[in-house]
Amino acid sequence: MKAMILAAGRGERMRPLTDDTPKPLLPVGGKPLLVWHLERLAKVGLREVVINHAHLGAQIEAALGDGARWGLSIRYSPEAEGALETAGGIANALPLLGNEEPFLVLNGDIYCDWDVARAANVLLPGDLAHLVLVPNPPQHPQGDFFLTGRAVGADGEATAGSGAQSCTFSGIGIYRPQLFAGIRRGRPAQLAPLLRTAMAARLVSGELHAGRWVDVGTPQRLVELDAELGSL
Repeated sequence: MKAMILAAGRGERMRPLTDDTPKPLLPVGGKPLLVWHLERLAKVGLREVVINHAHLGAQIEAALGDGARWGLSIRYSPEAEGALETAGGIANALPLLGNEEPFLVLNGDIYCDWDVARAANVLLPGDLAHLVLVPNPPQHPQGDFFLTGRAVGADGEATAGSGAQSCTFSGIGIYRPQLFAGIRRGRPAQLAPLLRTAMAARLVSGELHAGRWVDVGTPQRLVELDAELGSL
């Protein structure tokens, strides 16, 4: 299975830190945020990695190279700055990811201890996506989706007594390339509408991750995570 790390965001909320450094290269616990992802992927044998980039993307390529130091093979999918959004970026990288087999996608600006080795086995036959969800954090109390067992539904699908739980999307998902078939390469597209359409057709599964997850979206969260990881 191939993995893709999304690293094309501008990181506006992290300015001025991201004026000169791409957000996924900001250091936490003594190494760039992206490297925590790479080390986890390498540890479980997911060797083929695609990274998209836009803002200061040359720095990402210079810092990570071909991935050989981690035993990985890294290929890059460059984008114009701020152009393609999440689904557009994934669709643009499909020639590198392949059009047949499912692949793992991770947001480059999160820290999470979810076991990436699970990615190869969690997508149900026929489903288009499997999402890793987390309990709603203080900065996002309304959540993104509802989880009932393994089924993921969009807003408003939870009803009293259904057992559905409001959750936040972690930024980790396993997708079939067919989910992105309707997106023209090079065109911007958001991920949420694609997922909601697939959810309406009952083609999205999910799981709740109760371990460590941080959306490194503000300088304060970066400082807190740096202190936490630095003490390990």
